[in-house]
Amino acid sequence: MHPQVAVVGGGIGGLGAALSLLRAGLDVHVYEQAHALREVGAGIQVSPNASRVLHGLGLADKLAELGVRPGAHHQRRWDDGRTLLKTPLGDAVIKAFGFPHYQSHRADVLSMLIAAFPAERLHIGHRLVAFTDRGDCVNAEFENGKRITTDALIGADGIHSTVRELLFGPANPHFTGCVAYRGLIPVERIKHLNVEVNAQIWMGPGKHVVVYYVAAKRLLNFVGIVEQNTWTGESWTDRGDVKDLRTALADWDPNLRAIIETIDETFIWGLFDRMPLPRWSVGRVTLLGDAAHPMLPFMAQGAAQALEDGVSLTMCLSKIGDIAAAFARYEKLRLPRTSRMQAMSAANKTRFHLSDGPAQQERDAKMAAGTTDWSIKAIAWVFNYDAAAAVETGDLGLPADM
Repeated sequence: MHPQVAVVGGGIGGLGAALSLLRAGLDVHVYEQAHALREVGAGIQVSPNASRVLHGLGLADKLAELGVRPGAHHQRRWDDGRTLLKTPLGDAVIKAFGFPHYQSHRADVLSMLIAAFPAERLHIGHRLVAFTDRGDCVNAEFENGKRITTDALIGADGIHSTVRELLFGPANPHFTGCVAYRGLIPVERIKHLNVEVNAQIWMGPGKHVVVYYVAAKRLLNFVGIVEQNTWTGESWTDRGDVKDLRTALADWDPNLRAIIETIDETFIWGLFDRMPLPRWSVGRVTLLGDAAHPMLPFMAQGAAQALEDGVSLTMCLSKIGDIAAAFARYEKLRLPRTSRMQAMSAANKTRFHLSDGPAQQERDAKMAAGTTDWSIKAIAWVFNYDAAAAVETGDLGLPADM
């Protein structure tokens, strides 16, 4: 008899895990607090370690149809756009790692997961309020009065995770001193600018900007990170003022400023950091994705790591009969890699925002030498990881210097 699994959270991580579990023969249901499943308008990088997972879920064709394959990851200097490092992607990453790299709209990735998952197993309007691990099962209660009994509970409910708070108490995030302006530009607005089909990042004093195409090149995604002293909220849907972003970048590369001039709408959110948790699992309950390891977006690995989690969880539950032991194995395999990713994401905030001077010159020299992110050699430990095989081999997926 296959275990029953309840996944709390119907985002990319939760649905990716649920689809993986279902394909492995487990009896899985997803409970999402929202009354409609939708993603905010933002892009994500689907790096080879993530596309490996989505291909394994049977989504290769849909991913190719809706995603954009960038030719390179192009890192530029802030004031004149001069190339600091241009790492080939395209066919180069397929040759190196076996799977493609895509730039995708979050909503497109979520939609393909929803379409692949049986509708009768997806329960919207279910906000978790309590659960009890009985030792031989887990009882869970939702705000709408629904109660369930399941063999295992997975918290995939994001940075404000109820499951995490019920397990370990309230989180203590701290403001990073950065806010992010984000949005999407219809391609018609920027056609005259001949924006290259690459993942581009301009780095400079106290700021950086990321630009890339999504949605089959119908939209240009942008994220502008700007340092400021204070912030209170942590919402992805607060509206920002485009004028503030333009002012912040007034003396930056004219080619970048020309892109920013085409923006008519932007959203703004404060970036908060959290220390890695010492553990994710207690008995028959565990965490996944942002609920387990929320990370800053400076490695572009949040969604990818959540997808890896789902594969690892599936393999552990499939191979280990005892659920608590399976969750302990999953945590042992995944926690070191995601903690390292969290730390490197946080460190990149400093690295991207260096003022001109000796530290910036040292960074640029390393980039020119191809010894730092995102050169193929430096990023191989991220892109080459196979979460399914790691359950067999015990590979923790860490860089060679660890």
